[in-house]
Formats: sequence, structure tokens, C-alpha cells
Amino acid sequence: MVRLTMKDVVALTFRMTQDRDGAFDLAQETFVSAWQSLRSFREEAKFESWLYRIAANKALNYLKQRSRRPVESIDSLETEALVSGSSSDNPEQLLRAKEMQKGVLEFMAELPAQQRLVFDLRFYKELAFEEIAKITGKAVGTVKTHYRQAIIKLRGFAERKGWRQ
Repeated sequence: MVRLTMKDVVALTFRMTQDRDGAFDLAQETFVSAWQSLRSFREEAKFESWLYRIAANKALNYLKQRSRRPVESIDSLETEALVSGSSSDNPEQLLRAKEMQKGVLEFMAELPAQQRLVFDLRFYKELAFEEIAKITGKAVGTVKTHYRQAIIKLRGFAERKGWRQ
């Protein structure tokens, strides 16, 4: 199970923290915490959702403990694979995809932590609002509000960057 979910947990913690090394540390901490708390898992939600909640809480605590730093460079292929997991043989498509990934990460770094988490789970994991509410421990209405606010900010960010719609 660890092998199946490790990539997703690392990607979530990376997008939340914008810190490559921190993301791997948080992923390890997530799996250690999950292992230690396995008896408390009540199967009211999917195991992955429970794991994402642990990872999200670890990432939110990490963000609270450190001062906000600029976004790390995402020029390495390793980080690109971490974020997207996709590949293409067309150099032009690769360049556009890389620029878009960098832009989305820059955008996410501007979001407050709760909006960032909700946006990540909806945008990248394509989870339903109800599932995100379980993961975050927030009401569905609050989750929808966080997502709506993030989308409004994304539109403003896209205008500033000159992205086409």
C-alpha cells in the first residue's frame, strides 16, 4: 500500500509546502503516523482519504512552523515528474506543460494554506467536495467556499500572467 500511495502523498505535500526535501520528510512522517494510528482507522472513509488527511495536517503544521519562503525552482526533471507524472516526446508540449506546472505552483504558493489544500485535492486528485470535507475536517460549504475563492484568485493570477482562457 505504501508503494501505491507514496507518490501521491509526496506530490500533495510538495504542492502544499513548495519544499522538495520537506515533502519527502512529511511523506515519511505521514506513513509513520498512519502505521502508529492504524488501529484508530475506522473505515468510515477510504484509506487513501485518511492518509491524505494525515499528510494534509502534517503539511499545514509544517507551514505554520516555518516562515513563508519563495517557491523553489522546479527546473529539475525529478521534480517535474513528482508534480505531474506525465511525459511527452514533443519538446514544445513539454515546455508548455513545464511552464504551466511552474505557474500553478506559483499560484498555489500565494494561496492561504486551507485554500491551497482544498484546491490541491480538487484540482489534482479530482476529489468530490464531500470527500475533501472528510479529509480536511471542514463543512462541505466551507470547502466549496475555499475552492471558489481559490478559483477567483486563479483567474486573477491568470490575467496577471497573460494566460489565455
